[in-house]
Amino acid sequence: MREQPEQQAPPVQRLRIRYAKRGRLRFTSHRDFSRAFERAVFRARVPMAYSSGFNPHPRISYAGAAPTGSASEAEYLEIALAQVVDPAEVKLQLEAALPDGLDVLEVVESAGGSLADLLTGSHWQITSTGDPEAAAAAVERFLAEDEVMVERMTKKGLRSFNCRAAVISLAARGTVLDLVLRHEVPAVRPDDVLSGLAATTGFDAGEAPTLTRLSQGLLDEETASIADPLASGRSPEIA
Repeated sequence: MREQPEQQAPPVQRLRIRYAKRGRLRFTSHRDFSRAFERAVFRARVPMAYSSGFNPHPRISYAGAAPTGSASEAEYLEIALAQVVDPAEVKLQLEAALPDGLDVLEVVESAGGSLADLLTGSHWQITSTGDPEAAAAAVERFLAEDEVMVERMTKKGLRSFNCRAAVISLAARGTVLDLVLRHEVPAVRPDDVLSGLAATTGFDAGEAPTLTRLSQGLLDEETASIADPLASGRSPEIA
């Protein structure tokens, strides 16, 4: 009979981390980032808790990762620890261990519950080289539609879905599109909205528009606002 693996002790603390993907590092895939982050916690000597089983791995939970190629100021993950630590110290350690462009912005103690449940919407900025007047007209026409079908290749093959349903707000400010998206399944991405604008109006955003997630959190659909998912874990003097 195969010997049973050693059972790991349960975590004693959980930290939630907000980080950014900037510059050329926006082309880092989620898999590449997860490998880089695991190396960073090892180099920084963060006292990680590990999973049980024959191949223990550090307990890291990722939520709501942005698509490869898009920049972001609001990526989130949670780590489980074997010792109680100072979140501010962990932030400094990770900042030193990660490359420039993968930047740790905030570390707070988890308030409990599911991090993914707090990430129900995103605020995006799309910077294009399209004509500003054409952009404004395209947005107006897009918002007037009840359904805008687009196609995207996924791991399960080519899928067709209504990108209009996830758009809570969309505005053109010159060559910049301001977009708030509801998180759905399948996920609607900013490039899907650009595809929808092109399909319904012929709007051309130009070559390689820049997609930047400005915030991510709990969506209020009435106001199109995004609540900070780390607010409940932040100390009063920082809030």
